[in-house]
Amino acid sequence: MHSQIDVESYAPATAASVRNASATGTKLPFSQAYLPPPGLYDEMFTSTGEVRPHYAPILPLLRMRHDELDEMRITAERSLLHQGVTFNVYNGHAGIERIFPFDVIPRIIDYQTWSRLEAGLIQRVKALNAFVADVYGQGNILKDGLIPRDLILESAQYRRAVVGLKVPLDIFITIAGIDLVRGDDGNFRVLEDNVRTPSGVSYALENRAITAQLIPEVLRASGVRPIESYPADLLACLTELGSERFSDPTVALLTPGPFNSAFFEHVFLSQQMGIELVEGQDLVCKDHKLWMKTVHGLRRVHVLYRRIDDDFLDPVVFRADSLLGVAGLTAALRAGNVIVANAIGTGIADDKAVYAYTPDMIRYYLGEQPILPIVDTFLLRHREVREKVLRDLDQYVIKPTDASGGYGVVIGPHATERQLAELRSHIEREPHRYIAQLPVKLSVHPTFVSGADGKLSLTHRHIDLRPFVLFGQRPRVLAGGLTRVAMREGVLIVNSSQGGGSKDTWVLGPSC
Repeated sequence: MHSQIDVESYAPATAASVRNASATGTKLPFSQAYLPPPGLYDEMFTSTGEVRPHYAPILPLLRMRHDELDEMRITAERSLLHQGVTFNVYNGHAGIERIFPFDVIPRIIDYQTWSRLEAGLIQRVKALNAFVADVYGQGNILKDGLIPRDLILESAQYRRAVVGLKVPLDIFITIAGIDLVRGDDGNFRVLEDNVRTPSGVSYALENRAITAQLIPEVLRASGVRPIESYPADLLACLTELGSERFSDPTVALLTPGPFNSAFFEHVFLSQQMGIELVEGQDLVCKDHKLWMKTVHGLRRVHVLYRRIDDDFLDPVVFRADSLLGVAGLTAALRAGNVIVANAIGTGIADDKAVYAYTPDMIRYYLGEQPILPIVDTFLLRHREVREKVLRDLDQYVIKPTDASGGYGVVIGPHATERQLAELRSHIEREPHRYIAQLPVKLSVHPTFVSGADGKLSLTHRHIDLRPFVLFGQRPRVLAGGLTRVAMREGVLIVNSSQGGGSKDTWVLGPSC
């Protein structure tokens, strides 16, 4: 189907032609005003300005008139507002609820590339699951010295309360969100793992719904793999875990409530799965079992899909001041009378110092070579490494080992002298809490951006990808995931919590 489209006529102009058009006041079509940035991998265009073949189906978007595209943008924003697709961005102590920014140009991944990514994601989550089970079980990887024991025991995410815990199907990680980035060499790398309470899948599903509304013919003609089955797949995995111990298990989703940044997703998934959305106050533990309060009395809950961090799940075992969880949950869990997904303690696999050892985990537990490489990572807990990094601090990206959402990340080349001085002080005081990485030149994607005058322009923005992996009796991978976009020029942190936006992610079928 691609051969029927004249891609050459949509190739970007040269820098000279863009300058000439600007000087004469000529308004170039979007497709001719876009310049692939030098030194970066452009997802849609080659370095010589040629359209990558798998992007040919969406080229008509770039020849649309400005008013047509602006109408599409308004329609998308209205749809997001109507559906309540919002995200809380925290600024100081205040939370600002806003529409999740959406760009109409989809990110497209060809079949061969996705096949490799899918295999690598399944391999990675299998190894992470084996690692979590081992750490709270026999601890063989620690006994064999592949990972320092003190690194695990001192991690903020290590939970002694679940040592020896048995889980159905030996699955600690039911839902994983693995962040991938593409470097200037065109290769994907794993940036970080999210296996506590990974978020973002609802935005990926809503993005697809908006795309189907805006350009249905293009979507249908492009051979894009569907993603609408994700809620059913998630429910199937949760039910499969429950069915190992209970007949006809009841599943519920535990939310911290409407003030949580991802509350929209909690509501969305519970509705799509047809399960109850509950807060801690709706639950009670009795006789080492978990019950849900209803107008008809107590109803048993067998599987709890939790969207609350460990610290707040059970005030008896963790934070005593928590009002979000339910007292006695850990005891019910140990008694085998309830299943929590993801299991308590999985956050140890999110630790960014542990991340550095993930290639070794894959070899150790699976006897395989890693399919997906990671970003070179340096542990500042080691004195010689720390001294080297501190000498050239402005050349590294520094991350706290226990943070998420882009919080606490300092990109050395973009930091001020004051920021670097403060960072240096923090590292010297608590070196075990930080890792260092060399900056990755994230790939860019053509993106429509609204300027201060409200007019749209087509420019490049950095992106990443968060695919979602589900584990029940078998692995299931969402075809694509959430492509996040740094909406400001030059910004490398794409997290929604840091003001990023998103694109629909298309994975093409084998015939495209």
